[in-house]
Amino acid sequence: MKHRKLDVREGTIAEVVEVSQGIPELINPYPPEAYHQKLTGVPHLVLIATVDDQPAGFKVGYQREDYWYSWMGGVLPNFRRLGLARMLANAQDQWAGERGYTSVTFKTHNRHRGMLQFALTRGFNIIKVEPREVEEEYRIWLRRGLGGE
Repeated sequence: MKHRKLDVREGTIAEVVEVSQGIPELINPYPPEAYHQKLTGVPHLVLIATVDDQPAGFKVGYQREDYWYSWMGGVLPNFRRLGLARMLANAQDQWAGERGYTSVTFKTHNRHRGMLQFALTRGFNIIKVEPREVEEEYRIWLRRGLGGE
């Protein structure tokens, strides 16, 4: 197997929007305006994962009330199983921890089983469930303390 160069760096909203359009789980990905609306005026972080310098995944988070909220993220299907999601999460955790945040919180849908499994293996706890008409659409809130995996 060819050795591939994997990296995580700070990125731009334009890069996030482009990558998000190739992630099948993100039905109707957000346009740039939605990112600007969420991120303007609050501490935030935009990360891009690359494979051989090609954008392959992203993670976007921002301060929400008094905690760090991991808002959006994903990895393109052709680049999954390389550890990019873990690299992105670790980079975000480090960045947030260095700035005094003590936990990371995010929300996902019940249908995103891979994301739920990833979160649970990283030590996240389910803190709230928002029912919807269809069980697969339930919103599941998860939180994890920072300072160790």
